[in-house]
This record gives sequence, structure tokens and C-alpha cells, in this order.
Amino acid sequence: MPRIIAVTGVTGFIGRMLVRSLRSAGWSVRLLVRPDSIARLSSPPTSETILGSLEDPIALEQLVNGVYAVIHCAGAVRGRTFEDFSQVNVEGVKRLVRAALNQSNTPRFLSLSSLAAREPQLSHYASSKQQGEQALAEAGGGMEWVALRPPAVYGPGDREMLPLFQWMGRGIAPILGEPLARLSLLYVEDLTTAILSWLDSGGCKSGVYEITDTQDNGYSWEEVTERVSVLLSRRLIRVPLNEPLLRALAGLNLVGARVLGYAPMLTPGKVREIRHADWVGDNGELTAALGWTPTYSLEDGLRATMGWGRPDSTDSRG
Repeated sequence: MPRIIAVTGVTGFIGRMLVRSLRSAGWSVRLLVRPDSIARLSSPPTSETILGSLEDPIALEQLVNGVYAVIHCAGAVRGRTFEDFSQVNVEGVKRLVRAALNQSNTPRFLSLSSLAAREPQLSHYASSKQQGEQALAEAGGGMEWVALRPPAVYGPGDREMLPLFQWMGRGIAPILGEPLARLSLLYVEDLTTAILSWLDSGGCKSGVYEITDTQDNGYSWEEVTERVSVLLSRRLIRVPLNEPLLRALAGLNLVGARVLGYAPMLTPGKVREIRHADWVGDNGELTAALGWTPTYSLEDGLRATMGWGRPDSTDSRG
């Protein structure tokens, strides 16, 4: 059995951590890298680096040729229109699945989706993730496939959650959601160990699986703030950011994106995601399928990410 894993999205936060974990576990890794992103690789290019993109069918055939499994980490998380997301999150899935099915020995296939796919009406991003899952289910009937739905993933090297944690490290806690809203979080190493468990499993029922950390019912924003306060050994100043303010900021960001030509993160759709009342995931089906369970609590993850709560550390990454 070949021990080669094809991975996309390897210059992103999760992709970099996954490649490191795969190599540590003894897997050979074949990387798909856009030519303009080669400098962002965490290690020098090797013979197992395929230069190309999800729009390049020849590169995709080279990527998946003879591999044991395909792990699709690439994803668009910023944009103004549905098309900004769908080219990677939907069409990219379709092309990669098509290339995998063209192999004489069909590889296993894992796609990183998002818990946002549970509520596709909220944003273009959420809709694209759900449609990507649907594309995988419809086209991937001839192979073993899994779509994982993580919540917000954080850890060393992450830039999406880092600003929030940096403000908390300075003693200021932005409160983004409603008082009764709850959300799950996931430390990146728990995500990579779940993927390794899937690779090591003898087989797994194809389907969509949620994945979260050790907190079964998620967290309120107040609980997150309290746990950070304990780690830092000081009280944090709560700064509620209500929906009208977030919408106004998102509107200004859209104008700036149109004028300056950048892909925005904070959009009206992202505000609807942030303000949604229930982002609590459930590990039950994934644990039953793989025997995997998370090991990192929020406190463990923040210690590893920010250095908080360590007796010999004053680093708040702020």
C-alpha cells in the first residue's frame, strides 16, 4: 500500500500544521502549490511538490496519481461575492474529485469543510462550503469520502483568531456575539490527530462529520473571557460590539475592498455568522466512527498558542 498523501492548501495555517503531522507520523506527502505561493512553503520544495492550482487538471492528475488518500485543505475564506468563494470551495472540490476518480486505484478523500455549512443562508462562505459538501457527496459515490466540519480553528501560526486573542492579552475582551449565543472552538492539533485517525482507520462510513474540542456544549463569549482571565490572572475589560456596529464596519470594509481591490474578511455575511446563536458542534458521530476524541481544552490550546498561564512565561503575543 503506498504511503503517499496528496494535500492541497499547504501554505495555509491548517495545511502547514497537517503536513508537519503527516511527516512526523511517517507518511510521504505530495503538495499542490501555486507557483506564486512557493515562497510561503514552510520547508524547501521537494520532488513531491506539484506546481499548479485547482484550476489546472494536469497538475491535479499529477497530484493524485498513485496516492493512498487526498486531503483537501484549500479553501477560500475571504471575498465579496459567491463566486469569490465557489471557485475553490465548490468547483475546486469537483475538479479534485474528478481527478481522484480517474485513478485506477481510487484514493480515499477527506475535505475540510466548516461548521458554517450547517447554516448556508447566512453567508456566501457558508453556502459555498455546503455546496462543496454536496458536490463531494454527488461526485464521490465511487470512493470513500469524508467532509469534516470544524468550528473556528486556532493555534500557533493562525492569523484569523490571533487579533481577538491579542486584544484579550492586552486586557480588553471584544464580545462579538449575543449573551445567550454559544460556539465551539478547536485547537489545530486535535484537528490533525483526527485526520491521522481517519488515515489509520480500516474504513469509515462516507459522510459529513462535525468536530470540536473537549467542551461538549461549547462556550458563551462570557465563558471564553472568564477562562482567559484566569489564565492571565487579571480581569478583562468587556467591550460588547453590537450588531449595528459590526454591520457598519462590514459595510465600510466592503467599500474599501471595492476601491482598493482586496478580498475582505469582515462582510455583512460574516457578521451574520458571528451573531448566529448556535455554533456548537458534536463529536459523537466522528468518535463512534474512528474512536478519536479531542485532548485539548480551551485553556490547553491557549497555553500552546499564546503562552498564557505558564509559570515561566510572560508572553501574551500582543
